[in-house]
This record gives sequence, C-alpha cells and structure tokens, in this order.
Amino acid sequence: MPGVSLHERRRTRRMEDPEYRAAYERAAREIAQTDAVIRALDALRIDLGVSKAELARRINRNASSVRRLFTASQVRPELPLIAALADALGAELRVVPRTRQARRAVAEHAQRQLPGHRPAAPPRR
Repeated sequence: MPGVSLHERRRTRRMEDPEYRAAYERAAREIAQTDAVIRALDALRIDLGVSKAELARRINRNASSVRRLFTASQVRPELPLIAALADALGAELRVVPRTRQARRAVAEHAQRQLPGHRPAAPPRR
C-alpha cells in the first residue's frame, strides 16, 4: 500500500475487530456531538454580540480558556461547563433521541451491563 501511513494501515487492521470498531465509532460520535454543541454555542454567542471575554466573565472563567474552547480543533469540555455557557447565553441543553431502533439498542446494551442480566422480552408491537 504505497502512500498509506503506518498509522492508517494499523487502524485499518484494528477496524476489522468488531469491538474496536464499535468503540471507535462511539468515540467519533461523542466527538462530533461535542463539536456540534460547541459550534452552536459559539454561533449563538456571535448572534447575541457577546465577546468571548464577556462570556468568560459571565461564567467566572478565564478568558483564554473560553477562547481556546471555541477555537481549538478538538476539545472535550465537561458538561457543567457546557451547561454554564448555555445558561449565560440564555439557552438550554436538550437531549433528543435519534430513532426508536437506536433507543432500543442503547437500552439493550445498558441491560446487558447489569449484574445478573437476563435477556429482555421482545418488544411489543
């Protein structure tokens, strides 16, 4: 595979493992969702005409940390920080389920994690 880096070849091999692939895809979704929330908060900040420094003051944070949050390529802020930013901008956070099938898969996964797990009854139709 000329032109393909060692990292890319290694990742391609590891992606063949279903557990690795599932963890990788879950992490990618988490990062994408976090980035989307940060972009939405930054757009709201801009629409409201609030500077990053002013927003930092509103949440009692260092201005440079708020600037980094909105300019870094990959950030992993804690939920309380995201909630504080939303509150300071007069917004609220919401969780929106994707689909019924996705919710069922999440519930089944959570059920399997419990001690003494027994398979759940099939869903009613």
